[in-house]
Amino acid sequence: MPMRSVLILAALLVLAPGFARGDDTALTLTIRDHTFSPAEIRVKANTRVQLTVINEDAQPEEFDSSALKVEKVIAGKSKGTVRIGPLKPGRYPFVGEYHESTAKGVVIAE
Repeated sequence: MPMRSVLILAALLVLAPGFARGDDTALTLTIRDHTFSPAEIRVKANTRVQLTVINEDAQPEEFDSSALKVEKVIAGKSKGTVRIGPLKPGRYPFVGEYHESTAKGVVIAE
């Protein structure tokens, strides 16, 4: 491969942020006793986030957020992945739909 082609390819890779899934921010959220931990998640604005939701309870729970435009049922004693963003700066509430009185949280994009 000619050196010029290598330089052009390298420049394209540097100038194409977000092209690869590796640019995602990876975070973990745990459901225990029908509550989310942590209940407040801070992320960098305009960044995609891969959220691993671990349900330690025996019963299923639904990670639900109209603000984030996501619904995901996580079976009891299992885990699931939710991808969100990129998000504009702001607060994005989420709930565990099956236990809304206790399972509450918020994603804060800064």
